[in-house]
Amino acid sequence: MNKFRALSCAALIAGALTGSQDADACTRVTFVGDSGIVITGRTLDWRTPIPTNLYVMPRGITRQSYNKPEQSISWTSKYGSVVAVSYDCGVSEGMNEMGLVCNLLYLPGTHYAKEGDTRPFMSTSLWASYVLDNFATTSEAVQQLMLDQFQINAPSMPGGSATTLHMAICDKTGYTAIIEYVDGVLQIHEGYQYQVMTNAPTYDKQLAINEYWQTVGGKDMLPGTNRSQDRFVRASFYVDILPKNSSHQTALAGVFGIIGNCAVPTGISTPDQPEISTTQWRSVSDQQEVTYYFHPTLTPAIFWLKLNEFDLYPGAPIMKLDVVNAKEPLMGNCIKKCKPSKGFTPLYEMTPELAKKLMGEA
Repeated sequence: MNKFRALSCAALIAGALTGSQDADACTRVTFVGDSGIVITGRTLDWRTPIPTNLYVMPRGITRQSYNKPEQSISWTSKYGSVVAVSYDCGVSEGMNEMGLVCNLLYLPGTHYAKEGDTRPFMSTSLWASYVLDNFATTSEAVQQLMLDQFQINAPSMPGGSATTLHMAICDKTGYTAIIEYVDGVLQIHEGYQYQVMTNAPTYDKQLAINEYWQTVGGKDMLPGTNRSQDRFVRASFYVDILPKNSSHQTALAGVFGIIGNCAVPTGISTPDQPEISTTQWRSVSDQQEVTYYFHPTLTPAIFWLKLNEFDLYPGAPIMKLDVVNAKEPLMGNCIKKCKPSKGFTPLYEMTPELAKKLMGEA
């Protein structure tokens, strides 16, 4: 199951994020237990605030990948999902009702394609939704993505940073795919062994760095900085020593502990390395119980949504948990705090006016 696939990719006139901005820097880790327990956790780290709300999306929603029909693809969602949406305009991650999890993380230096490509565009604000809406397993998603039928469109995020992202997909068996665009080429690392993803460098180099540290031995010494490479090594060591026969409760606590160990304390910001910045929120997706846990750094408690408690049939309302404007701290099961919503408006193009609005300057 240990596969690496490189496919030629094309197109995208470099840009920079959309709603995906919320998926900028971070650490992502998946624990796979002996009794079918699969849990994926992640941190989101960035230098400026990224207001993020949660949406529960039913089946049967029709989407368009770009704002020009002649340059887009469209689909109707097969699966309901819970998604984290930043600035109410783009999906950074989520989990669908089949237990498939998709996370977007920052990867500096990403070049999605080459000039002159004529394929339709996929906005980064909907890239994760495309996966969650259409696929039940990692293998299904990889089979489709390998066809390389669209190019990524990535407008600038508020603040002007480029949106350069890579994607992790993991199903309820723990089978994972890491998707990157390197020098205009689509690269897919696919297998159960790919449990950790952070930011730079590209994934093949991260694996090589981690291999060196494995020879050192994590019980003797681990790298302790906030740099992406060091977080990758620590997360890899800790998820490997978390007992595979752990109870469900212990496994959840273990994943929360790992992402806590890799979180960046409040106040840290490195201007030329935005991936080394304060952790703004953490999430944990319990893929066996289809429960999505969320913890904003500035709030005292963890809260969650159980996807199987929501109406996900076609025609059911979109439900929104307004995290940003909550009048009191959210905690525990927050299904009763969710309200019907019209949904979010995907970001296809960033204008100076919109940037100011999203940053609270207008």
